[in-house]
Amino acid sequence: MHKQFPHLFSPGKIGNVEIKNRICKAPQTTGLSHMDGSVSERLVRYYEDLAWGEVGMIIVEYAYIDRLYSKSASNQLGICDDEFIVGLGWLADSIKNAGSVPCIQIEHCGRQRFLGPPMKSASANPWPLMYERYGKIAIPEALTIDEIHDIVEAFGKAAWRAKTAGFEVVEIHGAHGYLITNFLSPFTNQRNDWYGGSRENRFRFLEQIFKRCKDYVGEDFPIIVRLSGTDYEPGGMTIEDTIYYAKRLEEMGCAAIDVSGGDHHQMVHQVTPMQLSKGHNVWAAEAIKQEVSIPVFATGSITLPQYAEEILASGKGDFISMGRPLLADPYWGKKALEGRPEDIAPCIRCNEGCLDRGNHLGKSINCTMNPTLCFEDALAIHPAPEAKKIAVVGGGPAGMQAAVVAARRGHEVTLFEKRKLGGLLHEASMPEFKADIRNALAYLTTQVGKAGVHVVNKTAQIEDLAGFDGVILATGANPVTLPLPGADAPKVQLAVDILNEKAAAVRGNIVVIGGGLIGTETAVHLGLQEGNRVTIVEMLPQIMKDCSDCDHIVYTQMIQEHQIQVMTSARVVEITEEGVVVEKNGRQTIAADHVLVAVGLKPNRALYDQLKEAGVKVIVVGDCGKVGKIYDAIHSGYKAGLKI
Repeated sequence: MHKQFPHLFSPGKIGNVEIKNRICKAPQTTGLSHMDGSVSERLVRYYEDLAWGEVGMIIVEYAYIDRLYSKSASNQLGICDDEFIVGLGWLADSIKNAGSVPCIQIEHCGRQRFLGPPMKSASANPWPLMYERYGKIAIPEALTIDEIHDIVEAFGKAAWRAKTAGFEVVEIHGAHGYLITNFLSPFTNQRNDWYGGSRENRFRFLEQIFKRCKDYVGEDFPIIVRLSGTDYEPGGMTIEDTIYYAKRLEEMGCAAIDVSGGDHHQMVHQVTPMQLSKGHNVWAAEAIKQEVSIPVFATGSITLPQYAEEILASGKGDFISMGRPLLADPYWGKKALEGRPEDIAPCIRCNEGCLDRGNHLGKSINCTMNPTLCFEDALAIHPAPEAKKIAVVGGGPAGMQAAVVAARRGHEVTLFEKRKLGGLLHEASMPEFKADIRNALAYLTTQVGKAGVHVVNKTAQIEDLAGFDGVILATGANPVTLPLPGADAPKVQLAVDILNEKAAAVRGNIVVIGGGLIGTETAVHLGLQEGNRVTIVEMLPQIMKDCSDCDHIVYTQMIQEHQIQVMTSARVVEITEEGVVVEKNGRQTIAADHVLVAVGLKPNRALYDQLKEAGVKVIVVGDCGKVGKIYDAIHSGYKAGLKI
C-alpha cells in the first residue's frame, strides 16, 4: 500500500476491466488529430506520455460518431467510419503498451458546434455564443424521429469500432451541453413527443443509445456514461434528474458514471477557474454515489494528489477523473506514486492555454505550466553541447523557469533576485480567490533549489555579470504612474504595492484607476472586505479587456455581488483631497480615501540597454520583453533555457 496516497494507488475495476490505480484522464479535445479526424503521430505521442505517467485509465477525447452534424471542432478525433479503426488501434495499443487502460469517449456535439451551422439538437433553441456569432442561422434544427434513430445507430457502430480497435472501455458523452444533454435537460428540450416533457421521456434518447451500444459490443464489454450533475442552467437539469438517469443506467448494465457539471454556456462550472471552489463538482458525484452501487468518478478542479486522496478516503467517489492537471503535468501520477508531489507542475486553473489559446481558436491544446505539451519531443530538455556559466537576472516566473531549464541542461546557473523568489507571483496570489498561483510559486521555487541554481539576493549590476558566458534577462516590468495633479498625494498608491499585508489598511472609499486584470482583481479583493466602497474607473468602454472568458464571467458576478461601482469611458483629470475628478459628460468627483493606480505595466529594460551597449550576449524573457501573463513568462523562460 502506498504510504502517502493509499486510496489513490489502490486498484479498482470498471466492469470486468481492472485499473491499476484510481487516476483517470478525463476526455479533453486536443486538436492533434488530422483534419479528417484520423489519428496522427502527435496525438499518439501525447497520450503515450500520459500512459507512462502512471494514469490508470485514459479516456481519449471525444470522437464524433457520424459524418453529418456530430463533429464539433477542427481536427477533432473521428470514429464515424470503419476506415478510422486502424489509426484508433494504433492509439489504443500505444496506451496499453505504456501500461494504461485505453477508453474512448464517443460524442455528438448537438447545438454546441464550434464549426458553426448547420446544427441539430433536441429543440430549436440556440447556444447563446453561437447565436451571437452567427445570428439566426445558428438556431439548430430539431431532430426528426428518423434522424434520432440514425444517430442511435451511429453511436452503436462507433462503440463497435472502439472495441474492434482495442479500446477496453467506451464512454458515452452525456454531459456538458452536447446532444445527449440537449435531450436530458429541460432547459434545451422543449419537445412534445415521446423524447420530451417528462424525465422518463427526456432520458429515452440516452436509453436507446446505451442499449444500441450494448447490442454492438456485448454485455461483458464495459460502457460508462459521463453526466453533468447539473448543467447549472436556470430551469435546467437538477441533481435529482441526474440521480434518476444514473439509476436507470445502472439497471441497464452501465459500468460506471463519470460525473461532471455545467455546459459551454455555463463554462465556469465545467472548466472551473481558480476563483471558484476546488473539487467544484465533487458534491454531485457524492450525491450520485449514495444512490448507485456502480463506481462513480469524481471530477472538477482536483488539482493535487492530497485533494484526490481525501475525496477517495471520504467515500465521495471511487475514481478521480482529471483533465487540466494532467495537461499541466502528464507525470502527475508517477510523481505522486514516487512520493514527490512537490515536483508536480500544478494546474493553476487559469484556463489560459487549454481554453483561451486552445484549438477553438485554431491551435492545438496547450498549458501555462507545461510548455512542452503537444511538443514533447521538439521541446524536450537535452544536455547542452558545452557547459557554460549562465546568469539569470530576475527571479519571477520567467527567470525561475529559464534558470531551471538551463541548469538541467548542464549549465552552471546563477540567479540574481533582489527580494524573495517569485516576482509578481506574490502579489498575484495575494487574493484568496487566486490562491492556486501559490502552488505555482511553491513549485517553481522548489525546482530552482532541486536544479542546483545558485541564488544571489541582490539587484544585479552590469559589473556583476562579467565573466558569464550568457545572460538571460528577466527583470520584469514596472507599473505605469499617472502624470496628473495630485498623483503624488499620500493616499495615492500603485495597486500592486498593496497586494500584500498592506491591503488590510486600505479601508473606506476606494477608487481604482484602471480596469484591466490588475485593477479588476485589486478592486474585487478590496471589495470583499466589509465596509469598503470600491469604484473602478476605466478610460475604455469596458473593463477586463485582457481577462480570459472565465475570469470575465466570475469577476462580473463578484463585482455585482459586492456592489463594486464601474465607470467606463471616463478620464481621470485630477486627484484632490475630496477624491478623484473624472471627466465623463462633464466633470464629477468620486469620493476617495484611497486611490489605487493600475493603468498598466511597462518593460524594465534599463539593464538590457547597458548589456547591449557593452556587447554582452543576452536573451530577454517575460515582461522584460513584452508584458504578458504567467503563460507568456513561463513559456518564454523555458524556451530561453533551451536556447542558451
